[in-house]
Amino acid sequence: MIDIHCHILPSIDDGPRDFASVIEMANQAVAIGVTDLFATPHHLNGRYENTKQEILEGVRVLNQILQNESIPLNVHGGQELRLHREIFQSLNENEILTLDNQGKYLLLELPTQEVPSYTLDIVYELLLKGIIPIIAHPERNAMFQEDPELLFELVQEGALTQLTSSSILGHFGKKAKSFSFKIIEHHLVHFVATDAHNLDSRNFNLHKAYEIIKTKFGIKTNFYFIENAKQLMNGKKILIEEPARIRSRILSFFESTFRY
Repeated sequence: MIDIHCHILPSIDDGPRDFASVIEMANQAVAIGVTDLFATPHHLNGRYENTKQEILEGVRVLNQILQNESIPLNVHGGQELRLHREIFQSLNENEILTLDNQGKYLLLELPTQEVPSYTLDIVYELLLKGIIPIIAHPERNAMFQEDPELLFELVQEGALTQLTSSSILGHFGKKAKSFSFKIIEHHLVHFVATDAHNLDSRNFNLHKAYEIIKTKFGIKTNFYFIENAKQLMNGKKILIEEPARIRSRILSFFESTFRY
């Protein structure tokens, strides 16, 4: 398995505090079948700043340590970049790290409670530059939950999305879990990742999420997410299914009642 979003680099954001914890996390990832993962520290979220060069150096050091410890895990560089108005200035200053430094996919984090009014414009401009934004954990965003049309518009525009495995398992509450299933059903999700931070509440549980997806949606949907992570790592085209709008219950009732 491949995990495209986790916080395994030590002492730079809200992930592990030291290399001893990192080794434990790495062993946990390997134990569930993860062979490759993307270290994606927070950047410009109001609390943490982790620039491209700093992360790449951290990834280099970590891979050397894993090799020395004979832990069969490959770590790739990335960033969980907070959406902000000056994003293109940050790109021009070469502080933004796309996934695996390929210049193709960018993990983009939105505020938890809102979808800024300029989000669609930034997605559009990133796509023009050949950078495909992957919106991290949309199922935990209050505004997406309230108005799923906003998420549909972004996916329709060309953004990709990444669901958190812990949301599928219910660790972020019933609302996030229910919304996770709903956006999978409507083809508004392209990846599942752990967003792992530690060994306890936010750990490597990707295998458990995939089992639930397979049971609820079938092996084809499960394969879709697993394969997309491989496609991303190999720099290949992502498999995309046609997104569908999430209709409100009231609208669905009227459509079915008054259909001619």
